[in-house]
Amino acid sequence: MSQMEKRVIGKLPENKKSLRDEYMAEIRLMEALLFASQRPLKVQDIQERLPIGVPVTELISELKNDYLSKGVNLVNIAGGWTFRTADDLKDNLRSLVQVKRRLSAAAIETLAIIAYHQPVTRGDIETIRGVAVSKGTLDTLLECNWIRPRGRRRVPGRPLQWGTSEEFLEYFGLQNLNDLPGVEELKATGLLEKRDSLTSLILPDDAPLEEDSDEQDELFPLGHGDALEDC
Repeated sequence: MSQMEKRVIGKLPENKKSLRDEYMAEIRLMEALLFASQRPLKVQDIQERLPIGVPVTELISELKNDYLSKGVNLVNIAGGWTFRTADDLKDNLRSLVQVKRRLSAAAIETLAIIAYHQPVTRGDIETIRGVAVSKGTLDTLLECNWIRPRGRRRVPGRPLQWGTSEEFLEYFGLQNLNDLPGVEELKATGLLEKRDSLTSLILPDDAPLEEDSDEQDELFPLGHGDALEDC
């Protein structure tokens, strides 16, 4: 019996310890589900595959601790649990990832506005950026499944509102929107100073922004490659 299994058994109530074989089977099944899933699994998703009464939350905590020193970690992303490469190994894997064409600066700025100001309408985005939003920009973000409709605003014309999706949180490794970097964090990394137009995404700024281009923006430094990829 592994150390993780012993810890789990030790925490079970006395009336449960006689079921150690069943719990060990459920631990293995839960681990397999997490490895096989293409998306983070919520606790209720895992519970649906296990018998009633299995302490899923407690077993997840034990699995997380068991993987802390391994090459992959069990992490909570977008409200669910998934295995991800350990943070200290990301740099070693970057050369193994094929980098696709970069998103345009317009797409990155539009995504940042939606992330920080959601729910927003197309008109809101154009007001903040200072230029018109092309249909292709929103189409690209939709194809990546990073944004989704968030209903219609109750104003004349009832414009469609946009917000980020769970896939957005998953791609950027965020547990929820509160994990987005704040203004001070962006300043500390120099991102707001590197490009003046980025400041208007977070801070009030009346300066007009540049037109669409194919340059890479640096608002979201990623561990998936040297540049933000198109999907």
